[in-house]
Amino acid sequence: MNKLRRYCFALDLVDDPKLMAVYKEYHKKIWPEITASILDSGIEVLEIYNVGNRMFMIMEVNDSFSFEKKSKMDANNPKVQEWEMLMWKYQQALPTAKAGEKWLLMDKIYQL
Repeated sequence: MNKLRRYCFALDLVDDPKLMAVYKEYHKKIWPEITASILDSGIEVLEIYNVGNRMFMIMEVNDSFSFEKKSKMDANNPKVQEWEMLMWKYQQALPTAKAGEKWLLMDKIYQL
């Protein structure tokens, strides 16, 4: 059995309780096309956590996953593009993000 690779990301939500509540509601019922896109890309586990307006996403991926493959799949999927545009109403880039960056890959600094 292949070991899954794990990636962790961070992103902020717009610091508005009403907008954060709407964002969380969307994530209670992710569109089926988005779930399919995630699974089809080789992502086997995807979790999002938040504290205040900061979010952390943990992805566990199989050997078929690559960031390049996922980017191409997303660019060619109108439903994913629609979802991303909608979610961007509630999200805001981290202060260290470059133009156009959303979820930033985090560096692991400790493991027990």
